[in-house]
Amino acid sequence: MITDILKAFVVGGAICTVGQLLIDFTKLTPARILTGFVVAGVILSALGVYKPLVDFAGAGASVPLTGFGHLLAEGIRKTISSDGLLGIFTGGLTAAAGGVTAALLFGLAAAMIFKQKDRS
Repeated sequence: MITDILKAFVVGGAICTVGQLLIDFTKLTPARILTGFVVAGVILSALGVYKPLVDFAGAGASVPLTGFGHLLAEGIRKTISSDGLLGIFTGGLTAAAGGVTAALLFGLAAAMIFKQKDRS
């Protein structure tokens, strides 16, 4: 168990380090960096590189935004194999629906529980 935690920490930390270096040494906006991570996850998954990384590091590779891109690519790949070309349009939505729904519901719950404050 300790080795699994260590692997997740090292891989997740390396992914976050890349993001921090992009913030510090480029003029890219945070939004571009975040979308770049999702696209990188899709590309690495399509090349067959990201799946072994997820198998090795677990949550260290699947929790960052590159993992979301991997999830979308895997959902599309699986749906194309069963539904054909229609899977291009439905696979990513089907694969990510649970996580997106949970994020929306938890955000709604937090908004209902906690009092909103202005930033001024």
